[in-house]
Amino acid sequence: METVSHYFYVLECCDKSLYAGYTNDLKKRIEKHNTGLGAKYTRSKRPVTLMYYETFATKSEAMSAEAKFKQLVRKEKLAYINQMVQRQEILHAATEELS
Repeated sequence: METVSHYFYVLECCDKSLYAGYTNDLKKRIEKHNTGLGAKYTRSKRPVTLMYYETFATKSEAMSAEAKFKQLVRKEKLAYINQMVQRQEILHAATEELS
């Protein structure tokens, strides 16, 4: 049985604004944003670049993370992304030490 991943993602638009969304195919979704077929918000703000993403087992979990993120102000959003990236780097380093 094929496992479907669900993603909460954050894009940085060409005007430096942030866009948060949900998808189950991250690569395809970013391509859609950059061809103008994605969200209405990103159509006039291309190109967009992937700034951050998280993977979840269920659509509900990913959409919940997206909704919580959207409640934050820009400064809090950037702090959240930086904090999560640092956690991932620390986890990665600890995993490499154990190997």
